[in-house]
Amino acid sequence: KKPRKKELTDKEKNRKLSKVRVKVEHAISGIKRSRTVKDIFRNTKAGFSDLVMVIACGLHNFRVDHRKRPLKL
Repeated sequence: KKPRKKELTDKEKNRKLSKVRVKVEHAISGIKRSRTVKDIFRNTKAGFSDLVMVIACGLHNFRVDHRKRPLKL
């Protein structure tokens, strides 16, 4: 949290950036679970590779939304 009337130090700014970067990298690795995104895609139809990425992102979001979390007792 930024102190009153003061600026954040470079170390504090880097920490905030690192937190965001970790979330983004985890999302990308979750998307890459789909083998069609990881491997070389050899289809020559226009826009098809973009469609594959959109589908992989949708599957990742579906998996994250429906993840079972353990109950806290």
